[in-house]
Amino acid sequence: MSTIKSSSYILFLNLMDVLDRINPGKRLDSIEKSLLDKIVLSFHENQSILVGDLISMAELGSQATLHGRLKNLSAMGYIKMVANEDGRKKEVVPTKIAIKRYEEMSKCLDKAVKAS
Repeated sequence: MSTIKSSSYILFLNLMDVLDRINPGKRLDSIEKSLLDKIVLSFHENQSILVGDLISMAELGSQATLHGRLKNLSAMGYIKMVANEDGRKKEVVPTKIAIKRYEEMSKCLDKAVKAS
């Protein structure tokens, strides 16, 4: 039987699975991953993103679902919600834990590309 060399993406997914197993209490579901991606991208682009912006992303789920997922991300230490200047709205920012997660993901991607 011949073996097929794994693609970079398959190797990346395997490495990400290992990362999730190392931090079982920090495992994210698909909605939480999408929200955190959006938060980190906005942060990287020096754009603020508000709770209201995130819970209006209907393609990811209902407002109640998204609000619950933001609470989960906060409880896991991935995000902080900071009141804006007038205190009526909350900006969502990634924490050092979230930034570290994306740095680890980058390392996994680099390793997968080099291995394939």
